[in-house]
Parts: sequence; structure tokens; C-alpha cells
Amino acid sequence: MGIYLSRLLRKSSTEVCKAPPGDRAKQDLSELFTPLAHEEEREINNILCSSDQSKQIIVMHGPSSIEITKEIIRCLRPGCWLNDEVINLYLELLKERAERDSKKFLKCHFFNTFFYNKLACGEAGYDYQSVRRWTARLGYGLLECEKIFVPIHRGVHWCLAIINMKDKTFQYLDSLGCVDHGVLRILVDTSSWLEISDYIPLQQNRWDCGMFMLKFIDFHSRGVGLYFNQENMEYFRKRTAKEILRLRVD
Repeated sequence: MGIYLSRLLRKSSTEVCKAPPGDRAKQDLSELFTPLAHEEEREINNILCSSDQSKQIIVMHGPSSIEITKEIIRCLRPGCWLNDEVINLYLELLKERAERDSKKFLKCHFFNTFFYNKLACGEAGYDYQSVRRWTARLGYGLLECEKIFVPIHRGVHWCLAIINMKDKTFQYLDSLGCVDHGVLRILVDTSSWLEISDYIPLQQNRWDCGMFMLKFIDFHSRGVGLYFNQENMEYFRKRTAKEILRLRVD
């Protein structure tokens, strides 16, 4: 255990990590909380609150082959748990966002929601062979990344692991405030990586863990602090729906 990253790095590019461009600490965060236009909010509410729970595909993402139906996108309603399709599509959009504007966003790798469970499913709690090809066709090496995000699903709860490549530190973010050192031992070599704990906002209900996880990723991929709280979650759900619906098919 704890050798996954070490083994992948031996197969990755030998290029060293580059410092993040610009002073991200001074980045304007206003765009993260820009109110939705009335027309946008009306369209989003109509889709999320519709009684139509059909399997009609309304969003298609070609590169990942992820399809979002009317039924699937309803998980973005308040009081609902997020599903794999919505989370993974949002991660794809974050990746594409960084590719479009590398000066504004950190270079990151976003594992999908199936990665960790696949890695941790072996008899000994670790199965490198089952995921060793997951980074074979990335087009870049993990050493070129500043952060690696690993969604963690705990049955009915979403958490997040962040591997900070530049300073060789590891973070485990749980919006319920819990800690799981076992994740660290599976992902990194504990003899050379330091686990750090910073302030994180906590959820105040039983269903917003997935949205907290996505916002942890969103903010960290910008290189900024976690300047949000439970009160922002309903807005973030609608904003996420807005981003996804940009791919809406006719």
C-alpha cells in the first residue's frame, strides 16, 4: 500500500513541476458568485423541478461519452445526492477549462469517481494492476501537474483527496470534518509525503457532500482559498446545472 503514486510517477514524464503563473492569492473571486440571469434561472428551475424523469438524453459530452438524461440531472435539485454522471462531467468541464486558459487555472489531473474504488478493491485493500493503464493516454505526465484530485465515495458520502505535487503534501477533505488516514497510505508513500490539514467549510445537512467536494476541486484548481459555506450550496447547484446545460442537445 502507499505505492500507487510512486509507481505511476516512474512511468510519467521526468519534467519538473512549474510554478503557478501569477499571484493567485489576489485573484478576483467575484466570477465564482455571479448571479444567474433571470432567463437562466428560469430554464434551470424548469429542468430540475420538472416532473419529467425520463431517460431522454439532454446533454452529451463527446470526449468522455458521458450522457446526461432528464432523470440524471435532477440530482442537482436541493436535497438530492449527486450522482457519478454529473460529478464526472463537471470534472471533465474543469479539465477543459484549464486547457483553454492555462494562465488562470492550475495544471491538474482529475481522476473520475470510479478510480479510487477500483484502486482500493483488492484483497489486500490495494490493486495497482486494475488502474495502471488509467494514465496511459493522458498526453501529459503526472509530474507536470500541480495538483491531482481523487474523489472518494464512502457509500453515501463524498470526500476528496488532493495530492499536491509541487510540495509533496497530501490533503483529505471531508465536509463532515472526518479524517481517513487509510486513503493517504493507499495513494502516497507516507515516508516522503506530508499530510496537511487546513480549514475547510463544513456541510450543515445530509445531502450536500457531493457539491462541497466539487467546490473543493473548483477552488483548489484555481489556486484560491475555500471562500464559501453551506449558504452557497443552492446557488452552486444551479451554477453547475448551467455549466452542464451548455452542452445541451437539440
